[in-house]
Amino acid sequence: MSQQANAIFTLSVKAAAAIAAQTFVSPSGGVPAAGGNTLGVAKTDAAQGDMVAVDTLGTAVVVAGAAIAAGAAVEVDGSGRAITLNAGKAVGRLKPSQSAAALGDLVEVILIPN
Repeated sequence: MSQQANAIFTLSVKAAAAIAAQTFVSPSGGVPAAGGNTLGVAKTDAAQGDMVAVDTLGTAVVVAGAAIAAGAAVEVDGSGRAITLNAGKAVGRLKPSQSAAALGDLVEVILIPN
């Protein structure tokens, strides 16, 4: 799967909890609630209290929480991974050339501000 991204706007935020690289980050700097709003995607791992770069606009590489079809809209699961949009907030859309076959796949997501 894709290992490239085209971030247009990246913010540094203080991690409110341990954050895994390539997972979504909540607006408060923590792990987002399942289906909740996100600020963007962490570029690196961060321990609580560390500053972490978060891609907020453009595309980002994200860990999939399950299989996702190419071009599908995504929401976040309780671990900050991308899953197919169901009843939560749309936080991104897989690029048309991207799909996830299983949990743990890396996919490039077009970020949707929310």
